[in-house]
Amino acid sequence: MSQPALHVVQVSFFVSAAEHLPPQILDGTISLVFTAEAAALGGARVTVIQACGHDQVLTRNGIDYHFLKPAPGANTISSSEQFRALIRRLAPDVFHVHGLGYPRDTLALAALAPGVPIFLQDHANRVPRFWRRRAWRRGLAAASGIAFCALAQAQPFREHGLVGERVRLHEIPECTSRFTPGDRARARELTGMRGDPALLWVGHLDDNKDPLTVLEGFAAVAAQLPAAELWCAYGTAPLMDQVRRRIDADARLRGRVHLLGRLPAERIEQLMRAADFFVLGSHREGSGYSLIEALACGLPPVVTDIPSFRVLTGNEQVGGLWPRGDAAAFAQRLLALARQPSAPQRAAVREHFDRSLSIEALGRQLTMAYRHTVGS
Repeated sequence: MSQPALHVVQVSFFVSAAEHLPPQILDGTISLVFTAEAAALGGARVTVIQACGHDQVLTRNGIDYHFLKPAPGANTISSSEQFRALIRRLAPDVFHVHGLGYPRDTLALAALAPGVPIFLQDHANRVPRFWRRRAWRRGLAAASGIAFCALAQAQPFREHGLVGERVRLHEIPECTSRFTPGDRARARELTGMRGDPALLWVGHLDDNKDPLTVLEGFAAVAAQLPAAELWCAYGTAPLMDQVRRRIDADARLRGRVHLLGRLPAERIEQLMRAADFFVLGSHREGSGYSLIEALACGLPPVVTDIPSFRVLTGNEQVGGLWPRGDAAAFAQRLLALARQPSAPQRAAVREHFDRSLSIEALGRQLTMAYRHTVGS
């Protein structure tokens, strides 16, 4: 006999900029939408509450999104009578709160609906400064369950006494992707991408993503992979001057590294279909949206060995991992993968995505976590 559907109210206390309208927020916040749709696909009845500069209710794919303004003079929706009335009316079985950094709001939610368990999801949160830890400790204590992309990410919170032993931890990715594999030759025609192999970077050009280490490693394999090219799509670029100087100063990089700038999602998907490997040098990630998108396209990754990437690749079941900041290790791992047949690698990557990271897989994981949270 099937279990009745749980009513999950997913709450985001982050107040978006006043100029952002609700439809724009839905279009631009993929984690909000995909998490809601995955949970619904997994069998839950889902309602979403999003803090916003505008009041509006939108329905997409059978899910109601309630956008609420903070109370006058306040910077949060948890003190709003409109929010309180909505919570009473919705009568959820479990709350799913996005982010760990809203302890006062989480406590307000617990007081507003005593007996309704709270499930928190980490979104690249860090242990706060010591003077804020008391508030965080109280807020996190209100949760029955917390999800991290990798359980290792919970360890600092445990070590600082912010997450107690009674709180059940779950290993669930922050997001999924609707990208799909496609014809590689056709994608190369559409994008103009070339290279044997063609490497694709999708990420900011900043210290955390560490493009300089990737450039150093790429230069090191120039003799062994003389036809290789590196294509870089990025948003912000605080290291642009250093990146350009590094490329211009090295004949092994000039003409082989292409800085593409910010690109729309449709273009990124075609580039991922056209490329041979996805590369990134991140030192820290809450999850890794661009890596998830690459895996959805069947693009083998060559990325750093950090907790979230370790989980997303199935502990290196697909692609290759290398120690962050180690250009020689990146070069070695890239060479090893470049010498393997391409088609089996791409097929294995997509199979891994379908099994562990697809919207169906995410829905199953969320639904199981909700039921554990309700039953705890």
